[in-house]
Amino acid sequence: MRQPATLVVAALLSAGLAAHSWAQQRAGATTSPPGTIVVDGSSTVAPLTSALAEEFRKSPQGRGVRITVGISGTGGGFKKFCADSPASRTDIQDASRPIRPEEDEACRRSLVSYVEVPVAIDGLSVVVHPRNTWATCLTLGELKRIWEPGAERRITSWRQVRPTFPDRPLRLAGAGADSGTFDSFTEMVVGRAKASRGDYQATEDDNVTVQFVNRDEGALGYFGLAYLEENLGRVKGVAIDPSPRVDLTSNDQCQGVEPTFDNTKSGRYPLTRPLFIYLNRTSALTKPEVRQFASWYVGQGTGVNLQVDDPRQRGKKTNLVRAVGYVEFPDPVYAAARQCIARLKPGTAFKEGGKAVGHATLEQVNKDYTAHCR
Repeated sequence: MRQPATLVVAALLSAGLAAHSWAQQRAGATTSPPGTIVVDGSSTVAPLTSALAEEFRKSPQGRGVRITVGISGTGGGFKKFCADSPASRTDIQDASRPIRPEEDEACRRSLVSYVEVPVAIDGLSVVVHPRNTWATCLTLGELKRIWEPGAERRITSWRQVRPTFPDRPLRLAGAGADSGTFDSFTEMVVGRAKASRGDYQATEDDNVTVQFVNRDEGALGYFGLAYLEENLGRVKGVAIDPSPRVDLTSNDQCQGVEPTFDNTKSGRYPLTRPLFIYLNRTSALTKPEVRQFASWYVGQGTGVNLQVDDPRQRGKKTNLVRAVGYVEFPDPVYAAARQCIARLKPGTAFKEGGKAVGHATLEQVNKDYTAHCR
């Protein structure tokens, strides 16, 4: 029996629309198999994601899920996350800063749509050797003097930083150019992202910086608060005075705030920053475990229902964010994040002129991100 032409056309249109819908759904996909979540990016966020992944796998929805966590740096991670080739892409991107405009554009070209999720607050910690007795406090002006591009091969002694410091070599270590920590530090200290001297030990692995500073009494480095908390005794945090002054003649003139959990939480510490994860929307649509892990990350993982032993206070419990060494956001931020994940709200909340800007203050997270997810 022959079908009417209208029915044939309708069937073909329906099949075409279904195929188009499936193609749209698969656009920007990764090639990681079901039951697997591939994460890469920030070495700062990696300890938190790894700890949360371990606990998630113990939960009913995470049982049997395989989660791998790489540390190619925020910039290096975004290159994979937004790659042209699905085989190079990751399901989740760890980031120690918001997505930058060129990264957002790369994602658009590759048809990679993403969901932005703030996960914790970090205090970017400046560290020295435990036997360094002179640099207990530095101003932002002195840090800029040390790290600005013009300091390369010119500021090489501690006495050049402050006349009362000893005349001994100043050796430096810090984040590599692909790191979000590098972007955040240079923006907050030098005044422009990626503006830095180049004659220092650059690495995407913060453990390398720990080892570098621990071996040399004249060394100075920087990384996230969790690595300081984890390595107290091997390195020592430096108090930071937000003043631009570079004319101090004694340590008493430096009114610094130490990089600690309490000072980061209160906002008193000058070098605080938000940390993020980014979800590949197609992965979240086609692999339920990706969305479940992200929801768990900003739900139970932040202490809503899950408490773990506090490594700093014997016999007490805390949430996983604090246990790793970071500070949790206020509840409204996590509530907004769960909304964004449930709706798979695409794009970044941090824009100027309709374009991603690559930086955000804690105030902007509290205000702009919560509005973004409504």
